[in-house]
Amino acid sequence: MSKKYDVVVIGAGPAGYIAAIRAAQHGFKVACIDEWQNRDGKYAFGGTCLNAGCIPSKAMLESSELYHRANHEFKKHGIVTGEVSLDVGAMQKRRAGIVRQLTGGIGGLFKANKVDGLVGHGKLLAGKKVEFTPVDGDPEILDATHVVLASGSAPIELPFAQFDQETILDSWDALELEAVPKRLGVIGAGVIGLELGSVWARLGSEVIILEALEDFLAMADRDVAATAMKDFKKQGLDIRLGAKVSETSVKDGVVSVSYEDKSGSQTVDFDKLIVAVGRRPYTEKLLADDSGIRKDERGFIVVDDVCRTEVKGVYAIGDCVRGPMLAHKGSEEGVMVADLIAGESAEVNYEIVPSVIYTAPEVAWVGMTEAEVKASGRAYKTGSFPFAASGRAKAMEQTTGMVKVISAEDDDELLGVHIVGPMAGELISEAVLALEFAASTEDIQRTIHAHPSLAEAVHEAALAVDKRALNYINR
Repeated sequence: MSKKYDVVVIGAGPAGYIAAIRAAQHGFKVACIDEWQNRDGKYAFGGTCLNAGCIPSKAMLESSELYHRANHEFKKHGIVTGEVSLDVGAMQKRRAGIVRQLTGGIGGLFKANKVDGLVGHGKLLAGKKVEFTPVDGDPEILDATHVVLASGSAPIELPFAQFDQETILDSWDALELEAVPKRLGVIGAGVIGLELGSVWARLGSEVIILEALEDFLAMADRDVAATAMKDFKKQGLDIRLGAKVSETSVKDGVVSVSYEDKSGSQTVDFDKLIVAVGRRPYTEKLLADDSGIRKDERGFIVVDDVCRTEVKGVYAIGDCVRGPMLAHKGSEEGVMVADLIAGESAEVNYEIVPSVIYTAPEVAWVGMTEAEVKASGRAYKTGSFPFAASGRAKAMEQTTGMVKVISAEDDDELLGVHIVGPMAGELISEAVLALEFAASTEDIQRTIHAHPSLAEAVHEAALAVDKRALNYINR
């Protein structure tokens, strides 16, 4: 006899586990299935984000930044440490400990919310039945009134640079290196490539990043991208744009990479090569042939604006559907879907999903870029404020970057906020809230910001839109 559930969620990453908890909070009987297995053989909830992506990468970024600052900045603060040494093993132990704590915490959340966390493989069958195969048992059938597909994504592998977990690495491998490679190559100058490149460059690697596009951070505002590029180069990151990789070969532990750029054919050798050219939806063995679920030409599960598939009662959320592959986007979709199942009104405002790159300086943005506003034909105005003029940033010895605000000329509506600088990932939240409530630039101008604080840079940039900045010469 099959088990019956109100909601069965397949996938326990930031989209799936949040959907399961929210559904349980509505009083539904919920099961959440996941088969993530870490390199130590242990199974864990949390998906890529907690186990091999967002969380471990931020742990390594923080550790590597502290090491870099100890070597290059502490003396300016009057802190004399003597020779600073590096213990990569201890750094990796800390990273792994943080991951264990957080993934274990999901199990605790499931228990507290009475969600059945099931370790194994989930497959959607016809009629909203789910085949659950435990890691150490035989398949069983779960009857579900509603099913939520949250299977996540996987790194894209290039045919000429296939992962071997030794020399050619994906983003997960790159976080678990046990020693600092002398020469490190990265294919892809997107969010993942920049973050991973930054980690190992701070720890001593000679890093070259090969990016096929001619524009750096093409998805970001041009002023912010240019500022970030300048600082990354100053840090020693060798970012080569318009570099189209065509071939790799490994011999005696050295990987040779061939690419074309405006100067012609080039070859460069590395001890390790990270491939970070994006991610693809992961739906392997997720859907039975008669499940009724359709995928598009890129492999994404087809859904409508509120994540409903073409099968009534079946939803799909997170990286396996359209939209940015961001944990917070997936989590909000999980909340939305659970609320809709409960009969409540719910939506996700996809126009204001923030993006953050956790390098130093951090890069963050929300809303439209200046190029997008210009292309729309709407008259606009902009204002910016450099962190070099921020008292708090000076006190922190982190004055690189700026805040840029874009607003409509006619009614002063806030259209976009773009930040490169210290704690940009935290500062962007004010802009997201402002856009959510359709704020005007004047609303931010008239909002009191604590002094001294980095947030004052957002305030001053808003004032600069109307040439009213108080702590910077208006231009």
